[in-house]
Amino acid sequence: MADSTVVFITGVGRGIGRGLLEAYLLRPNYTVIGSIRDKHAPIANELNQLPKAKGSKLVIVSIEATSATDVPKAVDDLASAGIDHIDIAIPNSGFTPTPGPLDAIDVSDVTKAISINAVGPVYLYQGLIPLLEKSKKSPKWAAMSTAAASITRVEQHSAHMVLAYGMSKASQNFFTQAVHSAHPWIIALSIHPGLVQTDMGNVGARLMGMELAPDTVEDSVNKVILTIDGATREKTSGKFLNTIDGTEYPW
Repeated sequence: MADSTVVFITGVGRGIGRGLLEAYLLRPNYTVIGSIRDKHAPIANELNQLPKAKGSKLVIVSIEATSATDVPKAVDDLASAGIDHIDIAIPNSGFTPTPGPLDAIDVSDVTKAISINAVGPVYLYQGLIPLLEKSKKSPKWAAMSTAAASITRVEQHSAHMVLAYGMSKASQNFFTQAVHSAHPWIIALSIHPGLVQTDMGNVGARLMGMELAPDTVEDSVNKVILTIDGATREKTSGKFLNTIDGTEYPW
């Protein structure tokens, strides 16, 4: 395990999470940990059949984002599998309620989104930080965010139509900044992966008058990984990056 690069990705059952999982597994000598809600579900068998490069392997763990106990159990599973460190953590799983007008918002959706998208990464961090601290490769916390979380650009992105999602991801952005501030040895960044051709991304695109989101999953994943590869404490940590064009978003 000492020479293997270990990547932990939450929410790998579909969308960008699955794309990231597939891409990292194709890199030689990578241990990729992917979380789904239930590692005994049929999707786990499908994921285990994905192609892998030489020396690479997949470990699937069960994490439901709002659970206070799932991450510690997952960490115990990793210890049993001989995994003693993590080099890259990618909090990716999230909840996106159906968009709609501000005055018709279901407040329960706001509560649920904050619980999953903002509180969930805190649970993840508390479980993984001891393993990240053991990394010998400049550990990275790369949180999947969204342009809709930029408070400065709410009007520009019509983000009032996705209130629960935007509010929760803005809270997640704060936590990512907190990780950066608390630990001078970690590289922590928030990532906008583009407006991606996933179920959620296509809904957002239609709100903006587009038939389909402009960014493919493959292109988004490649650019996200490229950004993470090149991330440094000095130039990247503490920033909110649009990985599609390399620009920085205002918080």
